[in-house]
Amino acid sequence: MIATESLSKRFPRVTALDRLSLDIGPGVTGLVGANGAGKSTMIKILLGLSPATEGRAEVLGLDVATSGGAIRERVGYMPEHDCLPADVSATEFVVHMARMSGLPPTAARERTADTLRHVGLYEERYRPIGGYSTGMKQRVKLAQALVHDPKLVLLDEPTNGLDPVGRDEMLGLIRRVWTDFGISVLVTSHLLGELERTCDHVVVIDGGRLLRSSSTSDFTQATATLAIEVTDTDAHPDGTKALREALTAAGVALHAGEEEGLPGAGHILLLDAEGEETYDIVRDTVAELGLGLVRMEQRRHRIAEVFRAEAPADAERPADTHRPADAGRPAQEVQSR
Repeated sequence: MIATESLSKRFPRVTALDRLSLDIGPGVTGLVGANGAGKSTMIKILLGLSPATEGRAEVLGLDVATSGGAIRERVGYMPEHDCLPADVSATEFVVHMARMSGLPPTAARERTADTLRHVGLYEERYRPIGGYSTGMKQRVKLAQALVHDPKLVLLDEPTNGLDPVGRDEMLGLIRRVWTDFGISVLVTSHLLGELERTCDHVVVIDGGRLLRSSSTSDFTQATATLAIEVTDTDAHPDGTKALREALTAAGVALHAGEEEGLPGAGHILLLDAEGEETYDIVRDTVAELGLGLVRMEQRRHRIAEVFRAEAPADAERPADTHRPADAGRPAQEVQSR
């Protein structure tokens, strides 16, 4: 779907992309990096809206340097910032964008109705956009990116400004774009947890450089760490503490600290599984204490942990990067939720 080779974009004081080479196939791909990492710049180059300083890129087999118009006919784009006209309805705006993409009037109206229904705005489609909430405006931007039935959609920070419920709903819509309609997605975000739940493949960049590109399952492969979560009882009001003390007495080495568990279920104890006997000890100890076992499973890596482990220190950046201190946060500060 997308291929770049030594793609670079340099501004007078900032190198936004630095010899970036990658291949992105069908499915939902996440492009993650701190603010200022080069994500939006890359999307503008892929759409043929901004020329690269050096290197080359192709979208759907078309060269971005010479076929920008043809690429934009086949690709949907959801910009990061609010850019919607306040005095028209969602229907008017999306129909207009469908006509701009080449659909005839009748087809544009039919596609608009179907697309607004898909993004959950069918009942509100005739209201002026100026009266919409942030979440509704994001849905309008997603609808206009989908209305002309593209082969690929580029979504730039689609969950910006949304509350947790709106964020989850938007992520669900993005996943359905691929599973229900077969439209591939490249979605950018600086929130690693979003991509972990939504994407098939993740590309990590920092300072315009590629840190890693691999499937989400490779990022989140199982570790040798066992995660245990139990419920509290009348006999043990703090079930986690009771289990920790009992396992320690049984000679099981636990990790320092605890993780938040399911609501109402307490915290998660972490320990290294040294063999099948570790599972037996935990099972028997939980039963002897009369606690409820919520989970006992191998813990998986989180993308945030891999990102922190692989991100280079600022001191290791090449001198020719020319990246000012305020161009973006270091990778270690990328949020994970």
